Amino acid sequence: MLRVEVEHEDDGRWIAEVAELPGVLAYGQAREEAVERAKALSLRVMADRLEHGEAIPEMGNVFAAQP
Repeated sequence: MLRVEVEHEDDGRWIAEVAELPGVLAYGQAREEAVERAKALSLRVMADRLEHGEAIPEMGNVFAAQP
C-alpha cells in the first residue's frame, strides 16, 4: 500500500506526497484534488520504473489517504 500524506499549506493549497516514491508530490486547491494528482503521478512513476527495469514498492492495496 502506498501512503498519501496530505498537508494544508498556509497559502490555502493542499499538498500530497507519497514517501515511498521520492519526488511524487502534488498540489491542489482542494484536498481531494491533491490526493488524486499524487495517485496519478505515482502510477506514472511506477510505470516508468517498470519499463526501465527498476524496482517499485511491494504493495497489496494501491493507495490509502492519510488525514
